[in-house]
Amino acid sequence: MEIRKLLVANRGEIAARIFSTCDRLGIGTVAVAAPDDAGAFHTRRAAEVEEVPGYLDIDGIVAAATRSGADAVHPGYGFLAESADFAEAVIAAGLRFVGPSPNAIRAAGDKLEAKRLAAEAGVPVVPSGDPEEVGFPLMVKAAAGGGGRGMRLVRSPEELDDALESARREAASGFGDDRVFCERYVERPRHVEIQLIADSHGTRVHLGERDCSVQRRHQKILEESPSPAVGADLRAEMGEAAVALARAVGYESAGTAEFMLADGEFFFLELNARIQVEHPVTELVTGLDLVEQQLRIASGERLSVEPQEPEGHAVEARLYAEDPRTFLPRTGTITRLWLPDGIRVDQGVEEGDEIPVAYDPLIAKLIAHEESRVEALDALAAALRETEVRGTETNLPFLRWLVDHPEVRAGRATTAFLEDFPPLTRPPRADRPWSGAWRLNGPPPERAAPPAVEASAHGDLAGAQSTLRAPMPGVVIQVLASEGDRVEPRQPLVVLEAMKMETPLVSPYEAVVRRVHVAEGERVEGGALLVELEE
Repeated sequence: MEIRKLLVANRGEIAARIFSTCDRLGIGTVAVAAPDDAGAFHTRRAAEVEEVPGYLDIDGIVAAATRSGADAVHPGYGFLAESADFAEAVIAAGLRFVGPSPNAIRAAGDKLEAKRLAAEAGVPVVPSGDPEEVGFPLMVKAAAGGGGRGMRLVRSPEELDDALESARREAASGFGDDRVFCERYVERPRHVEIQLIADSHGTRVHLGERDCSVQRRHQKILEESPSPAVGADLRAEMGEAAVALARAVGYESAGTAEFMLADGEFFFLELNARIQVEHPVTELVTGLDLVEQQLRIASGERLSVEPQEPEGHAVEARLYAEDPRTFLPRTGTITRLWLPDGIRVDQGVEEGDEIPVAYDPLIAKLIAHEESRVEALDALAAALRETEVRGTETNLPFLRWLVDHPEVRAGRATTAFLEDFPPLTRPPRADRPWSGAWRLNGPPPERAAPPAVEASAHGDLAGAQSTLRAPMPGVVIQVLASEGDRVEPRQPLVVLEAMKMETPLVSPYEAVVRRVHVAEGERVEGGALLVELEE
């Protein structure tokens, strides 16, 4: 392998994961650290550390790679992983970019262009266009987005303007690109994705599918391979569609084609030009190290990988510092961390580390691999029972509840799972009415109330007066009420941004705004007083 020293332009769990493969292959490792992230877990996993102005600073990261003597740069996922400008800057500096070409990144990263290419390649796509053409409900999506950022579900025309404005703002913050588009919203599909791998010699293969249907705030939380909804014939059909798309964009390296699946029909969502957070489940059922494959492809080697049926079953849960019911992020210093033996654990922090406000609050990924799906879920459930985290609130109670949930155990979970079964609630005994046939254009079944994420600011009731407090540290993006305003129940009063995601904080009841204690652009701590209300 030609790569001798690799700089990883990322942080946390994925940087540490890449360093592990480099250690095994004898490749030197260089971490980067922003000023507010010095001494973080990933920096302790690398042989060298370079300070950079920020994780989105292209010039600073390329300069760090040059200073360190690295001959290649891996972007990980998130941050710059889907930036064609970053790939071009790395290549222009005479370094290898461990990922697809800038042209392929642009084609994949522009969701509208990727959909056009998919349609030309004969891959079914979900209709998109002007809201009047798409109809309601619809989904607003960031054209350069991913990871749930810049996405808003809109069920009526009255909600559209606010959703567009909020999605644009979040997309600009997360991706530096505020373009959004509208797409038909499909009720209760499964989210199934195909792992692709391709070299510079024209070899493109798929490595089967992952089911990522269980999501919160449009972000995945539980992933498995193979999907309980996909058999050999459908796997081959979806795999061929994904390979056709990769061929259409001239794709190289590891990538993922994401689809919605329902009643045996699938529809293209997007092409992610990077390694995915959930890649370990594919590694466990194929026996491949996808990071190693990326490095070999970047070195110009030919792939020697063939499509294959999955061996056994793998399932992954993401352990986050967040509220287990609302999924709002939490911060704090980890005073106790016990992660289980016997399964794969990809961790991003250690005991004594701080969970920062500016970055993803992922603590670790727990991945079980057994011969059968039942055995894999049992192994993961046992591992979650052993796991212990103190010093910050986590979603551990939610994960334990989730892995044992009858709907998950039955393999019936869709992307609406947490709308149908709010976190930590007792599951109903009767079968759900939508467990039968499904149609794209049919009327949706009656929906249960979703978890009230937007209503989760701390409200301290005292007689007829209440205070609205920040549920987590963040930046005030919008103040939507003034002193003296009469507000309705669940009316948004303040929009708070934390970790590149926006959270509207709402009035708990009909009230009058007595006092507003914050201004737009102000940074607040968790528990900070935002608004006082009175009846």
